[in-house]
Amino acid sequence: MTGVSDGAGELLEPLARVAPGERGATRIADRVVAKVAARAAHEALGPLHRDAARPYATVVVHHDTARVSVHLELDYPCDIGARCAGVRHQVVQRVRALVGMAVPEVAVRVERLHLAAEYGAKQGRTR
Repeated sequence: MTGVSDGAGELLEPLARVAPGERGATRIADRVVAKVAARAAHEALGPLHRDAARPYATVVVHHDTARVSVHLELDYPCDIGARCAGVRHQVVQRVRALVGMAVPEVAVRVERLHLAAEYGAKQGRTR
């Protein structure tokens, strides 16, 4: 809503009401959706291994739909399938809640597995 003012605080023309359909639209950048998805993946994983990189995401947005690819590193041993399912669920929920986009596809790529130090010690492994 805009009006013209003479600078003294008085409007020379009344404010015009603009219909909601004519106001325009907000476009959310792909990198914003990617940051939300990466943060959601981090939330789903919890504390990371000390050598693990933070999860990152790449996104392709088309209208109100986002296709997400999440890259992460996991501790080993763990239930990899369950951890990936948890990441998928969290990414879908957070992107829908914070950005308002549907996420029909979340591809999770495990880049690296980190052997838990206590697991290696229990097995008697040495280097």
